This record gives sequence, C-alpha cells and structure tokens, in this order.
Amino acid sequence: MHVTHLSLADFRSYARIEVPLDPGVTAFVGANGQGKTNLVEAVGYLASLGSHRVSSDTPLVRMGAERAVIRAAVTQGERSQLVELELNPGRANRARINRSSQVRPRDVLGIVRTVLFAPEDLALVKGDPGERRRFLDELITARSPRMAGVRSDYDRVLKQRNTLLKSAAMARRHGGRGMDLSTLDVWDQHLAQVGAELLARRLDLIETLQPLTDKAYEQLAPGGGPVALEYRSSSAGSEGGEVPRSREELFARLMEALAGTRKQEIERGVTLVGPHRDELLLKLGQLPAKGYASHGESWSYALALRLASYDLLRAEGNEPLLVLDDVFAELDARRRERLAELVAPGEQVLVTAAVDDDVPGVLAGVRFTVAGGTVERT
Repeated sequence: MHVTHLSLADFRSYARIEVPLDPGVTAFVGANGQGKTNLVEAVGYLASLGSHRVSSDTPLVRMGAERAVIRAAVTQGERSQLVELELNPGRANRARINRSSQVRPRDVLGIVRTVLFAPEDLALVKGDPGERRRFLDELITARSPRMAGVRSDYDRVLKQRNTLLKSAAMARRHGGRGMDLSTLDVWDQHLAQVGAELLARRLDLIETLQPLTDKAYEQLAPGGGPVALEYRSSSAGSEGGEVPRSREELFARLMEALAGTRKQEIERGVTLVGPHRDELLLKLGQLPAKGYASHGESWSYALALRLASYDLLRAEGNEPLLVLDDVFAELDARRRERLAELVAPGEQVLVTAAVDDDVPGVLAGVRFTVAGGTVERT
C-alpha cells in the first residue's frame, strides 16, 4: 500500500497544497516550524482519525478557516482509491471514498495504514498508562478497522455509566433519597460486554506482539534484552493473577469486578474497573522499563514497539506506510543507522528532518524542501 498523491486544504499551516508521492523513501527537509510534520500528520490522520500531536481537531484547522480537508490517492496492488476527510471542529466530521457517496469517517479506516515513529513515542515507555492503552487500541484498529466501533461503544457506555455514578454520588452527599440503581445494572451489562471484546483483542495482540518486540529490541540493541509485555487488568482483583482469555470468562470477570467495586464507585462517582483502567507493563529484563531503563534503553524499547507493529501488519498482508517524523535527530548514531537499515526496504517511507544530514544515507530517495508554505521537489 502506498499514497500516490496528498492534497490538503486549510490543514494546519497550508491554505492549499498538492504533493505527488512515489513508492520508496521520501524525505521532507526544512527548518522547524515550516510545516514538515503537518504533511505526515495528515497522512497519519487518514489512518487513525487522530493526530499524534494533539488530542482534538481544532488545532488542525488553519486559523480563520471553518474546516480542513485531507485527500489522498491510495494504491494497493491493482486497486486505487481516493479517500477524503473533512474536519469540522465542534461538528461532525465528514468522509468520502472515490468522490461518491458520503460515508462515516470510521469507514475510511483500513484504506491507509501507517506505523508512525515520532519523538512523542518516548511516552510509550516513560508516560502514563493511557499512552500504552492508546498504542494497543490503535494497533488493534489497524488490524481490524471494525474495532473502531467497539472502542466508540465502550467510550459511550463508560461516559453514560460515569454520569449515573456521579449523580448517585451527589445525591448521597446531599442526603437525598437513594437512587434507583436498576439502570446501573443495565450499564454494567453493556460495559462488561463491550469491555470483554476490547480486552480479548488486547490480550491476543500482546501475545502476538511479544516475540516481535523482543526480536526488534535485539536488532536495535544487541544483547540488551530480553523485553516482556505484561498486561495488568483492573478486573483481575487485588491479588492479580492470570487474566482469562475467552470473551465469556472476561465478561463474567468484569461483571464480578463491577459488583465488587460498586460501593466505592458510588462514593467516588467514577467507574473504577474496566479496560480504561488497565495497564500494559513493559519489562526490560526483570524490571519495569519505566523508572529503570536508561534514556537510550527507553528509546530502543519505544522503537522496538513500532517496528514490531510494522512487522505484524506487514505479515497480515497489507504493508503499512512508514512515517518517521523528526525521529533521527533524537537518536545516537548507532540507533539512527540501525533503525534506517531496518525500515529502508519498506514499500513507502516518509521521513521529516530539519537538515539533510539528519537523514541516514541508506534512506536515499526523493527529497522535498519545505519552506514558507511551499513543498518543492529537489
């Protein structure tokens, strides 16, 4: 899979830009603040319906404009498609495929698949659990686009349940009559059902990703491992223990956990168990990487997770586009060269860098100079 043309309108710093793209390596080179990352951010948005830099769409729309448009021509084998997203902050986004009927934005998922390396990746190791949960869930959706609907359903149910818990907590604090909690029983069922599906997918992903991550870490830092991915479930109980694997068992475990924490949840007005409270523990040797790994080891771990993601998606039949957003400037010479060697064979690789010297020689290919709102092939 590769993108043959990228078109942006009122996206970030670009009023309008047209960028033809080739398979192989393409590097966007220019000083900071000139719009290099904006280009690859747009490609990443088509793949995930989100930005790796910001949590909302508002900063993605050029100042003074009402909406932004991202359009890309995509080729996979003998098939070509044109995918378009219209970003409307504060309102529903819109999507089109092949300029014809309007579809839901999440229907475009799977047309473009990316694995993105960026300076923000260090948060996968050093950041809070939410970073690692998002990593898992975005990769799950890349493998199976329909999981976007499951994730959306879980977020909706969680929001509704939290609203009910908050109302119950406020009523209790103000000495009001006890609320009818039969509605809460219904939301428990919904949360456990959707949560079991999400949890099962996470557990399957971790099992598949484990050997790939260990292999990638060894390639980046020979002799520095092993690494291990360990899932910590909030519904496993205070004693921990092995998390069940079948959806039926996961549903039962979640229902039991919700019942066991209901008193605390009503007191605090928030849902305390479920996939949104789980943790992916990254271990280096026998120790957690967070807090124990050096800066270089943390970088190697983060890169290994991305490389493992790439290997997984490629093995499943649709090679993703690789994006390396200003990542080489963050790495020492050894890791820079090793990463470049590993990604160079990719069907399509997009690189951003402040200067030409930041792009390793093995990534020879097309170069664009980005400056003053223009993107020119050199």
